[in-house]
Amino acid sequence: MKNIKADIILITGIAGFIGFHQALRMKKVGYKVVGIDNLNDYYDPQLKLARLRELGITVVEEEGFTTNSDQSIIFYKGDIQDAALLEQIYQTHPFQGIIHLAAQAGVRYSVENPHAYVDTNIKGFLNILELARAHTMEHVVYASSSSVYGMQAAQPFSENDPCNHPVSLYAATKKANEMMAECYHHLYKIPLTGLRFFTVYGPWGRPDMAPMLFAQAIIEGRPIKVFNHGKQKRDFTYIDDICEGVAQVYESERLRGQHDILNIGNGAPVNLLDFIETLEHALGKAVEKVFCDAQPGDVEETYANTNNLDKYISFKTKVKISDGIHHFTNWFKSY
Repeated sequence: MKNIKADIILITGIAGFIGFHQALRMKKVGYKVVGIDNLNDYYDPQLKLARLRELGITVVEEEGFTTNSDQSIIFYKGDIQDAALLEQIYQTHPFQGIIHLAAQAGVRYSVENPHAYVDTNIKGFLNILELARAHTMEHVVYASSSSVYGMQAAQPFSENDPCNHPVSLYAATKKANEMMAECYHHLYKIPLTGLRFFTVYGPWGRPDMAPMLFAQAIIEGRPIKVFNHGKQKRDFTYIDDICEGVAQVYESERLRGQHDILNIGNGAPVNLLDFIETLEHALGKAVEKVFCDAQPGDVEETYANTNNLDKYISFKTKVKISDGIHHFTNWFKSY
């Protein structure tokens, strides 16, 4: 990587699972990180506050910002729907680029609360694009999702495949983000890269995702629901591998000046029942499985083709599923 000691970067969703880890990764190589998060209650905000404490942010103000001890990470409690606040953050800490990870997450919740997805994922993303248009950004890297592929049959998923049949509103908003970014690059030449994440897992993960749900049930001796009768595969990708890939994408000179959409995943789907078995082994307890029909919005398999990503960066995942689950369960038991 180039010498970026003086660079300032904005990370949205910094108290989220990926945003928290990405902030640690960017700080490690010398960036000054400015983060924003609204700390909403989609899941327990105490986990988000605990992540912030790991970043050295011990006080959350209603207005203004707080910082860690060496001022390498600055935190604003606020919403990306607030365009005036985003502009204020830029004027106070003129960042050169953006890693946009803030979103209303979750496939199943989009059935219950669709307005939250449009407000954050569409309106909020528009504010990020407008911010990038108003100020010269070296690069804007934004989170898309493997869910945009929907129920298509072709495996592995390639960025060249059509994605015109989303099966959840969450997926539809992520596809909309890609189209919005394409438009803004065409009109204003903003350098943008969208990353389609594939089933990210690891320590400090979201409690609504399978690893946390299953681990909690195993520890407490409760049965777990296995949807689609276990006939699911996911391209589980460990968080450290994801953050390294995001950092390399952000730094890639070849990606700056264009708009690309790239898969970022492990490229090795794991059967859900095998994943549960590995989790049981790591926690030293078996769990009762209740097999259920598939839920609305779920896809049967995700599988990343990362050939296009390989053209730009030397992205190779390093963490095997057994090691990743070991790291996750060690954190889970201590937390």
